[in-house]
Amino acid sequence: MFVMKSFCGPAALQPRLFSTKTLPTLTLFTKDPCPLCNEAKEQLQPFRHRLVLQQVDISLPENRLWWDRYRWDIPVFHLNGQFVMKHRVDTALLDKLLQDAEGQ
Repeated sequence: MFVMKSFCGPAALQPRLFSTKTLPTLTLFTKDPCPLCNEAKEQLQPFRHRLVLQQVDISLPENRLWWDRYRWDIPVFHLNGQFVMKHRVDTALLDKLLQDAEGQ
């Protein structure tokens, strides 16, 4: 984190904090329909400000590799490209992984 000072008007005396870190990316491997995936997305709502949610529809032809790997296991989650969980959201695990990522 670094401090940037503004030099305009009365706010010029107030330092502003900006983060140079990017949010972790949580990839959700899904397809339509997927009731468990919809449930998982609801469970992820409290984390929406701490991560970027990327969805991959494994039923699309360009995602054949993911279809072959995960068709019986969705929803499946990767955090920054690494497998972390499947079938259900483990909120305690996700919170710990995000804390670890935020501490880096």
